[in-house]
Amino acid sequence: MKLGILKTDAVRPEWVPDYGEYPDMFIALLGGLDPSLEFAVYDVEEGQYPADIDEVDAYLITGSKSSVYDDKPWIARLMDFVRELDRRGKKIVGICFGHQLVAQALGGAVEKSPKGWGVGLHTHTFAATPRWHDRDDPAFNILVSHQDQVVRNADGAEVLASSPFCENAVCQVGEHILTFQGHPEFVPGYSREIMEYRREQIGAGAYAEGVASLARSPESERIGRWILNFLRA
Repeated sequence: MKLGILKTDAVRPEWVPDYGEYPDMFIALLGGLDPSLEFAVYDVEEGQYPADIDEVDAYLITGSKSSVYDDKPWIARLMDFVRELDRRGKKIVGICFGHQLVAQALGGAVEKSPKGWGVGLHTHTFAATPRWHDRDDPAFNILVSHQDQVVRNADGAEVLASSPFCENAVCQVGEHILTFQGHPEFVPGYSREIMEYRREQIGAGAYAEGVASLARSPESERIGRWILNFLRA
């Protein structure tokens, strides 16, 4: 299987030596679980797209500091691309910004949440376990970093998992689109870097809770296996 990663942001240069760029994080997670997986990276901020939509088997949309409702030409073009992928039934995995962009592109809506920033480790819980789930504990821990939230889901989307902070945490459209608000590709050190950098924006209370939450471990490999199960199905 060949996975096309649609890169929607760049990691701050001072963090790249330790954590890599966003595609590197996904390659480390998913490639570590399945060494046979192949990857292609398209920097859609810079207008890079595949010459043929079928040159990869599936697509993954990364997180971004941008908001999906920003008036940026590259975001509008990416939404058009997602609509085309949806029309063709190509598999898509959306992460954070990708989760929100899929919703907005396919009839939903995204807004800044009055709940403020979600940072650090959050627990999301499945209401029902889909076929690609391991069917163990329905609750799982995942690192998050977002202020925007999906307030209306994509047409035909099913909400699979949620939390008191994020009602639409994991969503699926048909058998070809799966999106997560959280970041399975993040490691705790990178989560801490972001919280430190955005400390004033996040606010003292959310910052303190977020840093304290890093005493627990994310279930990144478990979530990575779910993504692979979904892609292979």
